[in-house]
Amino acid sequence: MRQHRRTLRLLGSLLLVAMAASVTGAAPAPAASPTLDRVIPAPASVAPGGSPYRITRGTHIRVDGSRETRGVGEYLARILRPSTGYRLPVTTQGAGGIRLRLAEGPFGAEGYRLDSGRAGVTITAARAAGLFHGVQTLRQLLPAAVEKDSVQPGPWLVAGGTITDTPRYGWRGAMLDVSRHFFTVDQVKRYIDQLALYKINKLHLHLSDDQGWRIAIDSWPRLAAYGGSTEVGGGPGGFYTKADYKEIVRYAASRYLEVVPEIDMPGHTNAALASYADLNCDGVAPLLYTGTEVGFSSLCVGKEITYDFVDDVIRELAALTPGRYLHIGGDEAHSTSHEDYVKFMDRVQPVVAKYGKTVVGWHQLTGATPAPGALAQYWGLDGTSAEEKAQVAKAARNGTGLILSPADRVYLDMKYTKETPLGLSWAGYVEVRRSYDWDPGAYLPDVPGGAVRGVEAPMWSETLENSAHIEFMAFPRLPGVAELGWSPAATHDWERYRGRLAAQAERWDALGIEWYRSPQVPWPAAGGR
Repeated sequence: MRQHRRTLRLLGSLLLVAMAASVTGAAPAPAASPTLDRVIPAPASVAPGGSPYRITRGTHIRVDGSRETRGVGEYLARILRPSTGYRLPVTTQGAGGIRLRLAEGPFGAEGYRLDSGRAGVTITAARAAGLFHGVQTLRQLLPAAVEKDSVQPGPWLVAGGTITDTPRYGWRGAMLDVSRHFFTVDQVKRYIDQLALYKINKLHLHLSDDQGWRIAIDSWPRLAAYGGSTEVGGGPGGFYTKADYKEIVRYAASRYLEVVPEIDMPGHTNAALASYADLNCDGVAPLLYTGTEVGFSSLCVGKEITYDFVDDVIRELAALTPGRYLHIGGDEAHSTSHEDYVKFMDRVQPVVAKYGKTVVGWHQLTGATPAPGALAQYWGLDGTSAEEKAQVAKAARNGTGLILSPADRVYLDMKYTKETPLGLSWAGYVEVRRSYDWDPGAYLPDVPGGAVRGVEAPMWSETLENSAHIEFMAFPRLPGVAELGWSPAATHDWERYRGRLAAQAERWDALGIEWYRSPQVPWPAAGGR
C-alpha cells in the first residue's frame, strides 16, 4: 500500500470554498469548538459551565520557574503557533492567558485539573507529566484545525468548565515491532507523537527477532551489522546505533513516554544465531531468515556462552535505558523444552536485576518462576484454555503484575475485516468495537484487581512497511485502548464512545494521519479510507 495523499482533494475543496466566497461575499463558517465531554480518553470528572476562553494574538503561556514546566509550555507553543499565527510567548510574567502550574493536590504522578473560563485556561498538576497530559486535553478542546502546520482562520475557543483527571492504570503502553520490518528513528518519533496525544506512557520496542536484530551491541558487533541486515521479504533491514536509540529514548521522554526495550529469548533468536555460530548447540550458524513463521529458533540453554551473551546484551541495553523495565520476551519458545525454558529463565532474570532493571516477559514467563516484582504481559485470546489462564492467575495471586494485551482485542496488526489489505488474522478479525468493548479489570478470571497494572496495544510488523501502514492499523483502535488504560471503568460505554471517536477524524486529517473508516463509527462525511 502506498502512502495515501489528500492533496488533490484538499485543493479541490479549497477551490470550491473560494468560489462560494466570491459568489456570496462571505467566508465559510468556522468549525465549532469541541465541548468538554468530547475528549479521548474520557476524563475522570467533567463539570462544564461558564464562558469559554478565546486564544488571541495577545495570549501568553505562563509557566513557573521550573525547567520541566517551561518545557511543557514550549511544547504547547510549538503546537499552537503554526495554526494560530500568534507569537504565544512562554513567560513567567503576567496574568490570564494559558497557565501551567505545579502544585500539590490529589493528582498523583500523571493527573491534572484543567480550569477554563473567560479570563484564561489553567492546568494544574503535581508533576510535569500531569501538565503534559493536561496539554493533550487542551489540544482536543480546540478546533481540529489547530493541528495544521499553516495559519487557519480560528476562532480558537476553549469551552468553559473544569476537568479533573487521573489515570486508572499506571501502564498504558503501545508496542512497535521494529524487527520484522525496520522503522527509522523519524518514523518511531512520528508514532511517539501520536501515542502522546492519547496519554500513552510506555513505548515497548521489540528490538530483536528471527528476521532482524535492531540495536548495536559493542561486545557482539555482528548482531546488528549482520543480524540487522535484512527483514521480512528480504529488504535491507537496518539497526539503531546507540546514539539513535538514545535519541528515541530522549524524544519519548520529552513526550512523557518511557521506553521499554525488548530482547526476545530464548526463542525468536534466529538473527542472533545467524550472527554467531557459537550460540547454536551444534556450532553451526543458520541462514538469515526473511519469512514469518515462529517457534523454530532457540538459544542453546546448555552452553555457558549463551549466558555471557545475555549478560553483555542486557548490560549494554540497560546502560542505554533510563527507564525501570527491560522485556526479555519468552513467548513461542517451541524449540526449547519446558525444562530448559525454566532453567533459562532462572538464569536470565537475575541478570536483569543485576543491571538495575525490572523483568517484563510475555505471559509464558508464568510457566517458570517469575522474579519478584516481574510483570507478565498476557497476549492470549478470549478462547485461550482455562488451564493457561489459571497459570497466569496463580502467578498474579503470588505477586506477579499483569499487563493485558489480549491478541483478539488489542493486537493492532490484526485485520479489521477479511477485506483489510494489511495485517494478519490468526487471532481473528478485530473491529473497533471489539477492541474497545471489554474491561481490563475483569478480563481474566481469579486475578486480583490490584495485579492488573495496565494495558498495552502491540503492533507486529510482518505486513507493515511504513508510517502510513502503522497509522492505518492503529487508527481508530489505538484511542480506545488508551481509554481503557486511562479512564474510569464507569465511563466505558460503546455508544457514547463511538460518537466521541467520530469527532477525532477531523483531527487525524489535520495531522496527516492515515486511518481506517470503520462502518461501526458515525464518521463525518470526508476523511479516512
